[in-house]
Amino acid sequence: MGINLGHDGGAALVTPNTMIAIGEERLNRTRYSPGWQAAMLYCLRAAGMRLTDVDLVVVSNFGRFQATPAETGLAHLGIRDDRIRILDHYLSHAYTAYCLGPYDIATVLVTDGAGNNTDTETFYLASHSGIERLGGNDPGRGRHGGIGATYEAFTEHLGWHAQEAGKTMALASYGDPSAYLAPLFDVHDTRVYGRLEETHARGVAAFAAATGFDFGPVGSRGDDPRGVDAAAYLQSQVEQVLCSLVQAVISVTGVSDVCMAGGVALNCVANDKIRRLPGVSGLFVPPPASDRGQALGCALYGLHRLTGELPRRPIVTDSFGRSYTDEEIELALNRDPRSGLVERRFAPFTWHRESDVAACAAQMLASGRLIGWFQGGSELGPRALGNRSILADPRSTASRDALNDRIKHREVFRPFAPAVPEAEAARWFDVNGPSPFMLLAPAVLDAARSRIPGVVHVDGTARVQTVDPLVSPLFAALVEHFGALTGVPVVLNTSFNDHEPIVETPADALATFQAGELDALFLGDYLVEKI
Repeated sequence: MGINLGHDGGAALVTPNTMIAIGEERLNRTRYSPGWQAAMLYCLRAAGMRLTDVDLVVVSNFGRFQATPAETGLAHLGIRDDRIRILDHYLSHAYTAYCLGPYDIATVLVTDGAGNNTDTETFYLASHSGIERLGGNDPGRGRHGGIGATYEAFTEHLGWHAQEAGKTMALASYGDPSAYLAPLFDVHDTRVYGRLEETHARGVAAFAAATGFDFGPVGSRGDDPRGVDAAAYLQSQVEQVLCSLVQAVISVTGVSDVCMAGGVALNCVANDKIRRLPGVSGLFVPPPASDRGQALGCALYGLHRLTGELPRRPIVTDSFGRSYTDEEIELALNRDPRSGLVERRFAPFTWHRESDVAACAAQMLASGRLIGWFQGGSELGPRALGNRSILADPRSTASRDALNDRIKHREVFRPFAPAVPEAEAARWFDVNGPSPFMLLAPAVLDAARSRIPGVVHVDGTARVQTVDPLVSPLFAALVEHFGALTGVPVVLNTSFNDHEPIVETPADALATFQAGELDALFLGDYLVEKI
């Protein structure tokens, strides 16, 4: 069993035959929540196990000092200290990156806001024999000079939570990165030295005072052009430093297949540039690259310790959650209290079993309707990939705007992502292989931009998800049906939520459907529509 004690808390259970993982926020419905007890119980129930069946519990935490077994809170569950291991935060990220990746030998780079001790950037050589740390940031430099802490600081200056760096990345495409010319980072060998002298927004203010730069007022949230340019400047500088760092660590390891993890690895725009570097032969980033994947990395490490064999679990899906039965879905649809349904607003609805949900959903999308799509087990990472999704027609901006105005209520500068059959992707996007996890942002091909404007960002890119029918047959069938109806085998795919964590249970999905303005909801094989 793996447990993450920090923000984005959660639990994971890994056995020789299965992997189950979930974030606490999906169960307590509070974004970025710490905690792990509900997640642990979820994992045990999904596996049909009891806590006494667990041989080892591995725990990681965020902060300069690693937790002690006594500080984990496990003693009250009867877990003795000899069943507990404490794992370094960054090593847990490294296990997630390598064990879930496709490469037998890999360079592993972890870049996060901070780990234990003074870690901000570390790199490893990973193979079947183990994961060996080869280097990291200068321990005397301080967290403020790290890539992740710098991105967090600018994000806070712009008015968002440190965990909302994706908003800063999206805003960056609207600005001028050359508006501010001083470098934000220096790289010496494999060590990064950021120019901020403090963490959080105060570090940005001090940097602005020292350079004479005007980044606009604190909390501008995209409404001030100086802040927009600051986002563009930051993103450009981060792309440059990450590319330099990747090349530097490859020169040390001698291995050109790269696995990356840590919150910074969710920067899909930078990832797309890294994969194109001449010295990089392959790039893998696990979908739960941030601290959402900590518990899973801990559990993988625990299995390594128990068996003596490094677990290799190359993934083709991010579905680490449990599936729900028809009986559980019908409990929610019948508004049975046993389903856990908490209705924020009751909206009368009708429901029935649909014989072909993929074809029916495609027809609705082609007619401009906005639908919720709930299938199989939930995704562990921050992106919905066809299991807990809201879907729309990408052929115009009208569906996109309606989705924002009526349901998602997001900032207008944030783009939506396209899902496309893997076999069709190269006809629409500048890709040369699969991108199943929305972790790359390639250019949309010129001939395609006018046909799918709902998923094209202002800079002409899109955060692409390629869909493999062997991995996600139902979602692939939906996209293919939509393509047959419209001539465009692309659908707009975004996460099933509205200012809340992504829905986990049928009851969560139904409550969100009732509270919002979705036109229809597909819960497994059931179609739900408002009266």
